[in-house]
Amino acid sequence: MFTDSHCHLNFPDFAGQMPQLREAMAAARVDRALCICTTLEEFEGVHALAMEYDNFWASAGVHPDNEDIEEPTVERLLDLAARPKVVAIGETGLDYYQMEERKGGRSVADMEWQRDRFRVHIRAAQATRKPLVIHTREASADTLAILKEEGEDGSGKGAGGVFHCFTETAEVARAALDLGFYISFSGILTFKRAEDLRQVAAFVPMDRMLIETDSPYLAPVPFRGKTNTPALVPYVAQQIADIRKISLEDVASTTSKNFEDLFKDVLK
Repeated sequence: MFTDSHCHLNFPDFAGQMPQLREAMAAARVDRALCICTTLEEFEGVHALAMEYDNFWASAGVHPDNEDIEEPTVERLLDLAARPKVVAIGETGLDYYQMEERKGGRSVADMEWQRDRFRVHIRAAQATRKPLVIHTREASADTLAILKEEGEDGSGKGAGGVFHCFTETAEVARAALDLGFYISFSGILTFKRAEDLRQVAAFVPMDRMLIETDSPYLAPVPFRGKTNTPALVPYVAQQIADIRKISLEDVASTTSKNFEDLFKDVLK
């Protein structure tokens, strides 16, 4: 019924807990999950989950925040994308959040390495015809500009993909939709101070919307502050149902169909 389009089940938070996690998913009617890669070093672990379980899939990519790791090349990403059950390129994008504190005082100009890495992922996605999983945080203008520069223009000739864990404005959502991308909402949508984001969820067309947990992070209310799991993605769906004044079943079926439409390899 429900699909978690973005989670990190290889993280240490879930070590030795896969049977219980999967039991909880089944009880919550969460049928599928996309396990997201954030470094090339962790890819084998992510891919192993997809290969072991018939309702898990994997991505291949390097998160924009990660440093001192193997740097991706187009050729390396294409090699990984050719593996069975790898349905997306990413998580990739740009992250300019609190650079003074987190990046040793570096400026946006100093983030050229992030922008170069992002371009590598876009080119790999276009070459392999698999969608991008986009992370953007306080960097939406550059994220959108680079996508356009690399040929992601909404014409259907690009890779397309999804802006995951969306926290930006309606204007950014509109621009992403115009480029042919989907918008995915996480447990943040349930947070007390997320009224602006709930207005964005009211704006995004249902046929371009996904839901996710970003597990183990961002557990929805009433579990905020606890470890998140795919079993909690129905709480995101319920928030969307409340916003849109539609049934929970409608949200579940529509977002699951959108998942299939975007990640076409899931059905192979």
